[in-house]
Amino acid sequence: MPISQDLLDILVCPETKAPLVLEGETLVSTDPKTRRRYTIKDDIPIMLIDESEVLDEAEWKAIMEKHNATPFQG
Repeated sequence: MPISQDLLDILVCPETKAPLVLEGETLVSTDPKTRRRYTIKDDIPIMLIDESEVLDEAEWKAIMEKHNATPFQG
């Protein structure tokens, strides 16, 4: 079962509290400073900063454009 929109609406980046976008089997922070990606394992988001990945700027921008996401202005 994929992440529901209701859950996605309340989940935020644990580091910056930025909204997240669903990208395949990952959740990507909309914060342009941290650009964190969190994995989803067995339909459970792994929201641990230590287990997240920092995306390079080009990949992060491409994901934000794909989802028409507004960058977080925290």
